[in-house]
Amino acid sequence: MANSFYQGHTATEYARMACDTMMKKFAAEDLPPKDRFHYHQGVFLSGVQQTWHPTGDSKYYDYFKAWVDHEILPDGSILRWSKDQPKDPDQLDDIQPGILLYELYERTGDERYKKALDYLAPLVYYFPKNKEGGFWHKYRYPYQMWLDGIYMGGPIAAEYGAKFGHPEYIDQCILQIKLMCKNTRDEATGLWYHAYDESRQVAWSDPVTGKSPEFWGRAMGWVPIGVLDELKFIPEDHPERQDVINIIMDLLKAIAKYQDPETGLWYQVVDKGGCEGNWVESSCTCLYSAAIARAVKAGYLPEEYMEIALKGYHGIIDRLRYDERGIIVDNICVGTGVGDYQHYIHRPTGENDLHGMGAFLILMTAIAEALD
Repeated sequence: MANSFYQGHTATEYARMACDTMMKKFAAEDLPPKDRFHYHQGVFLSGVQQTWHPTGDSKYYDYFKAWVDHEILPDGSILRWSKDQPKDPDQLDDIQPGILLYELYERTGDERYKKALDYLAPLVYYFPKNKEGGFWHKYRYPYQMWLDGIYMGGPIAAEYGAKFGHPEYIDQCILQIKLMCKNTRDEATGLWYHAYDESRQVAWSDPVTGKSPEFWGRAMGWVPIGVLDELKFIPEDHPERQDVINIIMDLLKAIAKYQDPETGLWYQVVDKGGCEGNWVESSCTCLYSAAIARAVKAGYLPEEYMEIALKGYHGIIDRLRYDERGIIVDNICVGTGVGDYQHYIHRPTGENDLHGMGAFLILMTAIAEALD
């Protein structure tokens, strides 16, 4: 049960507690991995940014801006890939934080943010692709598409396309969604496998389908969160917009069926809740519940799905702890490659890591917005 400390708080208040906890622990420029432009900071700071919107508290704006200003040099180049370290990102994970730059550019007019976007967004557009045109997840994983890539590369590219007159970027985002669905979706469950290998050469890939063997929680959560962000920038009259909506609503309906009825949470390996060694995982629960709440708010899912989102939200709140450090979100998978069932269930967990806290903030702000 939830500690009595938490009873009666709003979702926005929980978001503030989480931000304050992490801001007390880390100066913005020290967020790990320090001096790396990476999605760990990007997803967490996106949550901080989203917390700033309803609260209007300038300390949250100042915090995510301070990290960006540490990473973006005065000429618009990025610290890690500056002239002293001339190496472009070799994975989509290292492009995602660019999503923070749009609002800073619009609010300040500082051209260095636009210059950085002019560098980052084309990296997504021209990222290495398999024969169908699907992005590799990383240079060192040729021909492999991972679900995570939808979130890591899609929203920054779609927003760039909409705001700076590049409709081809939006079309490419839609292609990635359709290819990922085609190549990872399981017909029996409607769930999406963690990854797909076009070459069928890596050990985890099915020799016939190229699909990986399991449905990993957090990877599947990035998909609807990323696509719902992209839908803000796909024109209403785009001929494939409804296809995208249908694909993601089909996925969310499939995910909803696997919510644990007792706790409201979802499992690390989503479809095997009753199997030995499996465990409920916080970050995927946050992402699923947030995506469902946002889809209901947008009118894509029927109102009754909000009960599922709220059950997940309350399941997360019931797990919260609090000590001298502040709020504690636990049971966060620290991250993983692609593997079999034993691989996923034996991954270590952490507390308050950045992608877990980022997912928590995404959920808190989604619930707050949905209940307005």
